[in-house]
Amino acid sequence: MTAPVSRDGLHELDESVFPPADWRGDAKIPLDADTAFNGFISTNVVFALERLGLFAWFDGTDRLDVAEYSRLHQLDETVFRRLLSAAEAFGYLTVTGDRVTPTPAWSELRRKIGFFTWGVGGYHDVFANAAAITRGERVFGRDVLRDEAMVALGSAQADLAMMRHILDEQIAALDFSVLADLGSGISERVCRLVKSRPGTRGIGLDISASATDLAAGTVERHELTDRVRPICADVLDVLFRGRRIEGADQVDVAMSFMFLHDLLVDPGTRTDVIPALRKAFPHAHTFLLADTTVRPRGEGEELPVFSSGFELAHALMGVPIYTREEYENLFHEGGLHLRRTIPFGAPHTYLFVLEAQ
Repeated sequence: MTAPVSRDGLHELDESVFPPADWRGDAKIPLDADTAFNGFISTNVVFALERLGLFAWFDGTDRLDVAEYSRLHQLDETVFRRLLSAAEAFGYLTVTGDRVTPTPAWSELRRKIGFFTWGVGGYHDVFANAAAITRGERVFGRDVLRDEAMVALGSAQADLAMMRHILDEQIAALDFSVLADLGSGISERVCRLVKSRPGTRGIGLDISASATDLAAGTVERHELTDRVRPICADVLDVLFRGRRIEGADQVDVAMSFMFLHDLLVDPGTRTDVIPALRKAFPHAHTFLLADTTVRPRGEGEELPVFSSGFELAHALMGVPIYTREEYENLFHEGGLHLRRTIPFGAPHTYLFVLEAQ
């Protein structure tokens, strides 16, 4: 498939769905005090309802009995009713006696629930300590930590709702025998893609030993023990510290999702990352690299979901993030040809389809 040439003439750009309307957002700025405060409370209510199973519950039915649900899940019924009342005040639920039903606004929350899990569940301590981090009294990674499990869960929820179908379309157009996923987590993605393509194999690399242990279970569940291999490895060790991965020279498609900015943190090696990726996987003809970018300023008087949280969280962690153009220039300078830039579900997140030259 040949994509049209972009307006700047430097690379190919898929403009068939560009830019998605919801990337402009509906939150009018400046946010007034009422909206800001109620927004803070409502995000916590939504996350609590997700943790209590209501989104999964309403996937299968259109009503809930408060007393019955409280007994079934061993909840404090009085507190549960207060949470439901708060959700009703925000327009998400209708509560009539013991009967609870979702409003039309619930379906949009369901689609975007991953952002709530990521933000409230994963980064609550980081955001709460913003002043202390700014004053230098606390340091991310030492005094302040994120909840890695909630970050992973939120990312998986967003992937399922917004990104998976886009990736599948791109993978379907590629020929490959061995697929590598960098930052693979529990290897769910690489297993799914390998399972859908008979005769292929996969490698999943992740720095987390616990995630790699769980990945072994994922591989067994998919009955792919002879085709998918999870490996506990720091990708930076592979790129710059001589860590060798068995089978890396057989990989013909390498991919990474929401991880590239972590590889670019060190300014001393930033421009070497792409050449090092090519060297680590010397026979890879295609690289699928996706990441969230800096939201362009001056686009209007609305804010989309996620962008402001992503930018602030990474600023507090001391991790630089980049514009789309900066990523595309980095790929060009590293010797990768940009075949397509594709909007990838979450606001200002792109999937870059790159070919080795």
